[in-house]
Amino acid sequence: MSTLEIAPRNQDSARPALHTGISLAITVALFYALCTLVWLAAPGPFLEFMNSLFHGMNFSPLLRSASFSWGSFLEALLVMSVWSFFAGTFFGWVRQRLGA
Repeated sequence: MSTLEIAPRNQDSARPALHTGISLAITVALFYALCTLVWLAAPGPFLEFMNSLFHGMNFSPLLRSASFSWGSFLEALLVMSVWSFFAGTFFGWVRQRLGA
């Protein structure tokens, strides 16, 4: 006779996917904050760097005379963090399904 064993479902199977999402969200938030600090510290050189980074595209017309706004910064930080959390969680979920 053979025995049939049913492997118990691992309740923690979603954890690696969530950890991937959280890691990506934290990384995006930190790098966005760093990018903002560099922009505030040296807007001219930063703009020149961005122009050369994107193969000579001129980002100067995108400049506006509005001053820095903490509200806008926090809004963008939140939106990018939430989006990257979902993207990272989905990536982790797909990675698990592919058996990586």
